[in-house]
Amino acid sequence: MDKRIKEYTKKDGSSAWMFRLYLGKDPLTGKDMQTTRRGFNDARQAKLALARLEVELADRGYTKNERITFEDVYKEYFPQYKNTVKESTWVKTEQMYRNHVLPVFGSKILSKITPQQCQLAINKWYEAKYTKYKDFFRLISSVFQYAIRLGLVHDDPTKRVIIPKNKHVKDMTLNYFTVDELRQFFSYLDNDKYPKRATFFRVLAFTGMRKGEALALTWKDIDFENNQISINKTIARGADARLIVQTPKTRASERVVNLDDKTIDILKKWRSTQAKELLMLGFNVLKNKNQLVFSNTNNEFIQPVKPQNWLYKIIKKYGLKRITVHGFRHTYATLAFEAGASIKEVQEQLGHSDFQTTMNIYTAVTEKQKLETSEKFAKYVNF
Repeated sequence: MDKRIKEYTKKDGSSAWMFRLYLGKDPLTGKDMQTTRRGFNDARQAKLALARLEVELADRGYTKNERITFEDVYKEYFPQYKNTVKESTWVKTEQMYRNHVLPVFGSKILSKITPQQCQLAINKWYEAKYTKYKDFFRLISSVFQYAIRLGLVHDDPTKRVIIPKNKHVKDMTLNYFTVDELRQFFSYLDNDKYPKRATFFRVLAFTGMRKGEALALTWKDIDFENNQISINKTIARGADARLIVQTPKTRASERVVNLDDKTIDILKKWRSTQAKELLMLGFNVLKNKNQLVFSNTNNEFIQPVKPQNWLYKIIKKYGLKRITVHGFRHTYATLAFEAGASIKEVQEQLGHSDFQTTMNIYTAVTEKQKLETSEKFAKYVNF
């Protein structure tokens, strides 16, 4: 008789038959897996049940992972994912899993999650107007794809879900200053008692660099002789909410941008002012080879939210059009196109890896120019 089949005594004293079947190694823990079936009236019934189960396993593999939850697989998957991305990226991704995905799917048995449940989840995120609802959904699929590679499941239910079309996107086409608005903005800052913020916004507006790139700048990144800035790093939010320095957003983001003479002069004046201010606080910047261009009173990184606070105070004080700090990047691109710069030149200055990103701004500018041309023609013809 098959040694896997045995007779045993039940609690009521009666006899029954059972079998124990080896299933292989657990993909998650590496431990041996086995299943036990009890309650057969005789050895023949147990033998038939064992044979049927072996055929099932040979045909489909062990798919009844009733004890493996979505969160179990997530905990195995995420450490592997962390090794493939920057710290700031995995920190944001971990927050999305913790705040949105795991509360919905974490305790569910992985093999029993259905396309209907996935559809319901993305519909709710969409209806709640989460701008990253598609990102949340992709995170579900990432766990399933990992589980498929481990042989835990054979199917990804997210592949049969209809993704809602995003109708809640904010219109960011006006998130920039026109040339007159930009001129007015800086006219108010000419006599600003905070030269640091005036210099910061000048650098953003006249280079198109990202906020994080500007906050990571050191004086050795600036070539005053050739009017250039080397952009080779950015600050981002790492684990435990600390600020970290890392490489720029994309490979194309590592670049050298050109500066006009006036911006160079403003930076020179700020360097002198900064040295005096920090010396009063006990910091000798002349001895610091990695001195930040923009630092706080502790001579450390400025918190990324700070420039937005500066900007909103200025806008509120002078009644200016409301834009975001990122709007200065859009401002640079828009005005550069209006000034006659080529798409390639602007793409390189901004560090866009995707040509389409630059094209979207160019299209908006040319549409505006077409409208102005039409209005000029109508006014000239005058009938």
